[in-house]
Amino acid sequence: MFTGIVEELGEVVAVEELSDASRFRLRGPLVTEGAKHGDSIAVNGVCLTVVDTADGEFTADVMAETLNRSSLGALAAGSRVNLERPMALGGRLGGHLVQGHVDGTGTVAERVPGEHWEIVKISLPAGLARYVVEKGSITVDGVSLTVVGVGDDWFTVSLIPTTLELTTLGIKKPGDPVNLEVDVLAKYVERLLGGRGAEEPVA
Repeated sequence: MFTGIVEELGEVVAVEELSDASRFRLRGPLVTEGAKHGDSIAVNGVCLTVVDTADGEFTADVMAETLNRSSLGALAAGSRVNLERPMALGGRLGGHLVQGHVDGTGTVAERVPGEHWEIVKISLPAGLARYVVEKGSITVDGVSLTVVGVGDDWFTVSLIPTTLELTTLGIKKPGDPVNLEVDVLAKYVERLLGGRGAEEPVA
């Protein structure tokens, strides 16, 4: 379980294409400190399993399902990524409960800079809009954010200078894809009330 508070802006060192998967090597000295084989690290909001670590880098295997249903398939050597380790039991919940199971991808549609923050409009895939509400929580590329406004196929968030500086959201351009994870509580409530569930999330 994660909180959506990015710990480190890392970098893709290399991507090895396999027959039905990819192996990523990523640089993240902070998140790899003390990490070992089998641990979890969220990369742009996708929970990945550490294969090995060395010299501030770690490798992780990404299956075809995850590559197809998240934006990780668009990453290449040199790409910047948001990194977060799982929340320690008893730790502070700075954002909201994030599983690292991406529900779909959106696209940055518009950026409107302000004096002290920036409004970003992001497209919403069909089927996810019903889980997004004004002032609710959503995870964008692993960053826990508060929804400012929402429409049938879009939502907006307001990014403070710290978020712009310390995460990939500061460099995303209109047209760039982003991973989206809606609030899991909304999906459980819908299920309990007998509503139609969302598409299966990325593992």
